Formats: sequence, structure tokens, C-alpha cells
Amino acid sequence: MAATPEPIPAQYGALAFLPLLSFVLLFLGAGIYYQSLQVDYAFYQLPAHVAVLPAIVLAMLLHRAPLQQSVSVLIQGAGHSTILTMCFIYLLAGAFSSVAVATGGVDAVVNAGLSLVPASLLLPGLFLIAALIALAMGTSMGTIGALAPIAVALAQQTGLSPVLVAGALLGGAMFGDNLSIISDTTIASTRTQGARMKDKFRENLKLALPAAAVVLLGYIWFGSVPADIQSEAFSWSAVLPYLAILVLAVAGLNVFAVLSLGIVLAALQGAVFGDYQLGQLGQDVASGFASMQEIFLLSMFIGALGEFIKQQGGLAWLSSKLSHFFNRIKMHAERSGQLGIAALVFGTNLCVANNTVAIVISGDISRNLAQNHGVSPRRSASMLDIFACISQGLLPYGAQALLLAASFSLSPLQVVASSFYCMALAVVALLWLSLQPLTAQPKPELNSTNA
Repeated sequence: MAATPEPIPAQYGALAFLPLLSFVLLFLGAGIYYQSLQVDYAFYQLPAHVAVLPAIVLAMLLHRAPLQQSVSVLIQGAGHSTILTMCFIYLLAGAFSSVAVATGGVDAVVNAGLSLVPASLLLPGLFLIAALIALAMGTSMGTIGALAPIAVALAQQTGLSPVLVAGALLGGAMFGDNLSIISDTTIASTRTQGARMKDKFRENLKLALPAAAVVLLGYIWFGSVPADIQSEAFSWSAVLPYLAILVLAVAGLNVFAVLSLGIVLAALQGAVFGDYQLGQLGQDVASGFASMQEIFLLSMFIGALGEFIKQQGGLAWLSSKLSHFFNRIKMHAERSGQLGIAALVFGTNLCVANNTVAIVISGDISRNLAQNHGVSPRRSASMLDIFACISQGLLPYGAQALLLAASFSLSPLQVVASSFYCMALAVVALLWLSLQPLTAQPKPELNSTNA
């Protein structure tokens, strides 16, 4: 357990969120302004990784510490293990995409899919494949990185809206990641709440399945392609690297190994069965790395902002306010406790833009809320994971939305606006909270030590 930090002045609490708010307003405001001028790629006129720089400067000024100490906080946040993990996934995903395109693997998989799957089932099929891979791999980022090249080509060849395709991929990846027993979010939520993984899985399934069913029906009803699409000739050998990735992912192989093997297999397939020159591999990998530069930098800067907010007392302030609020509202204890946990992790994730980190930060306070309000450990773990998933899937500066936006050349706002699964999950979860059978006794009076 890390040492308890020095007390932070109370006035830092709400003020700590000012840099994050300034970044969101600057980035979104610039995009909306250029959109009103009908400028192409409006949200790329002021790139997010540049728009975040004034927020970083503001966070350092608010820190009111020697410059070297502020720089150390910045490096600590940017270099957090979860941030660096995402960044390495970015790089491998970019390299795999670049090599798969160069060797013809993407076109082959798209045409194989068109020859096997009815046009009306392409969107639900993509959702289900993403869900299966994320469930096996335990990572939405790795799933998106592996499937994005196929999804982009699928949208281009069929005329499907790239926004809808990106949303289907995002929804499936979040569904599988949320339910996977090897996901970081599952491990974090169950450990912090003292719950068993299988119990938390069952609780999540009650909410995730209805939300997924609604979205799948919507994709079937509205997701048919504009016209009949005929597949072009393709080589099944070019499909083999992707089949290998699917098998390895379902087998539960680590995401880094899956993407690395995908790069190697795609290159070897292109060289053996096609005219791909292995000497070009280094250039293609470097090109893939370069394509991820923006989201790589932005993720590190967002991590730094999250660390400043944490050290300046912003997250402690938010947790305290939410805890006191849900201790005082006139509502059944069990229901108010679950709403408090949901609001806490949702708000925390808005600040740190990483659902695993948000769960870890919110874990202790959520456990206290659960104990004080008669909420079972499995249900508190489920609430943590569900609402962290919802928040992450609707966050335009979240890693998943940024990766999809870069892959599809879309605005992150367009991506999250099509995140129909996360929207449906939010509706289902809130309805369930309102209508579920309650078991806790009426809320006891709580003293300040229990708040």
C-alpha cells in the first residue's frame, strides 16, 4: 500500500477539475466552430493532443509547487502502467493494420465475409465477433486494434455508414470486455469489493444481455447495406492470419502476443502466397507506429491530467460529495448505495479516462458505501464495472473512441454518438436500479466516520 499523501488544501478540490474542463471546452469548441464553417475534418483542425497542452500548463500552475515537482507529477501520470499498456497496444494495432493492408489480408477478409454473411447481418455480425474476441482476450483495446482494419474496409466496400460500423465495433468490444473474467476491470472490481468473479459475471449478465439484444435487433432492422454487394475474388490464404488471430484470442492468449503474431503471420503470408517483399516490413511497421502518434500522445497527456486531479484533491472531493449526498437522500438504503457507487465510478472515469484506473480509485469508497447501505459485494462489483464501462464507451477522449476515430478518420464525437450499446446499457442499468427487488433494511443513521 502506497504511503498516504500529505493533506491537500480544501480549495483544491473542485478547482482541480478546471484543467480537464478547459481541455474539453477548447477541443469541442474548436471542432464545433469549424463544423459551423463547414470545414472538412472540423475536429482535426485543432488536434486533441495539441488542445490538451494548455490544460497541462494550467494544471501545473494550479499545483503551486516547484517546477521540478510538477514535472514529476506529469511524468508519473503519463507513465502510469495502464497508460503505457494502452500506448503499446496502440503501436502494435497500428503496425498490424499497416501490414495487413499492405499484404492484402484486409481485402481478403472483407470479401470472405461478404461471401458468407448476408448483407443485413454485417453490423450485428461485427458486433458479435468483437464481443467474442473481447470476452476471450479481456481487452476492448486489443479487440478494436485487431478488427478496425477489417471494419474500415467493410464500410468502404459496402457503403455502410462508417459511423455505424465504428459504433458496432465499439459496442461489441465494450460488451465483451465488461463480461470477461480476465479483463482488468473485472479483476479490479472483484478484488476491491471482495466478490467472486463468477458472481460478478452473473450480475453483469443480467444487464448486459438485454442491452446487447436491443442493439442487435436495431442493427438487424436498420443496418442493411444500401444495395446488394458482390464479393470480389480473394485468396483464402490471405485470410489465414486473421483466422489464427481469432483462434488465439478465443484461446485467451495475451493481447501483445496476439497482435505481434498477427504482424508476423500477415507478412509471411504475403511473402509466401503473394508478392509482398519482406524487406518492406520495417517500413510498414514504422508507418503503422506513426499513424498512432496522436492518440499515443493524447493518452499520455490525459494520464498526466488525471494524476494532477488526483494529487490536487479533485477525486477525493468528488468522492466525498457523492458519498455525503447518497447518505442523505431519502431513498431506500440499498438503492441509494448502488446509485452512489454508479455515480462515483462514472464521474471518476470522466476525469481519468481509463475505466480500470477509475475502478481502482473508487474501490475503497465504493466498498464503504456498499457496507453502509446493505449492498452485496457481487452487486457493488457489478455496479463498478457496468458504470465504468458506460462512461468509457461514451467518452470522446477515451482510448477506445480515439483509436476508432483515428482508424475511420472520424471525429471522436461521432464515434461516441454511435455507441448505442453503452447507451442501451445505461438505460437498462438505471431501470434495473429503479425496479430491482430490494433486500436491505431501511437506511441506518450514519455518523461522519461512515460517510
